Amino acid sequence: MNGTCPTAPRRQRRQPAVVLLALSACLALTGCQISGTTNEPTSQGSTMSTSEFSTLDAAGVDRIRDSKTARLDMSSGKLEKAAVRVTEDSYGPEINTKDSGKIKLTIVAPSGEISGETDRIRLNTTNKRPDFSEVTYFLTAGSPDEYFELIRDGVARYGIDADSAERWIAGAQRDPERKTDFSITSGTSTGLDVNYDLRYDGGKDTQVIIVHVRPTD
Repeated sequence: MNGTCPTAPRRQRRQPAVVLLALSACLALTGCQISGTTNEPTSQGSTMSTSEFSTLDAAGVDRIRDSKTARLDMSSGKLEKAAVRVTEDSYGPEINTKDSGKIKLTIVAPSGEISGETDRIRLNTTNKRPDFSEVTYFLTAGSPDEYFELIRDGVARYGIDADSAERWIAGAQRDPERKTDFSITSGTSTGLDVNYDLRYDGGKDTQVIIVHVRPTD
């Protein structure tokens, strides 16, 4: 009896210490979890602010549709699938906002930017490529003069062949009702191949330029 008495109090004295240690560990873990949860929006916010580029996964496409802005990073000369959060075997999305307004699209090139307001963005690739072979978007104009202005803007900004462009414009001015498809010689001043594919029909109210943006190699 006497030999066991000292042991019991020692065990009793240890129990609060064990509970306290367990509680401290629990609080420490909880504190980590709370801290992580608290910081997650901040981290996401930081990512959004420091990573200015759009993604092309389902969530990214929804953001593009909602915000009517898209910014793609081709500063390396390519648009990598991994960088826009699509799988390597993916063909990528087609984004069409004809019913809800135009998207302000910007493509960051190795030298400068390519930009325009469009209601359709399309990506070309294969299920074997890690990147997209081409980004295509559509420019529209409501009058011949606006159309010619878009063409000359491409010449000035992207190095599209001026002589080829002006010959086509002169022909369209002589024959306003003409219907023609014509691809102007590409420009590469941005470090990307920018091609203006003219789809013109003088009998229609809206004229279209299909812009193809490709790696130069």
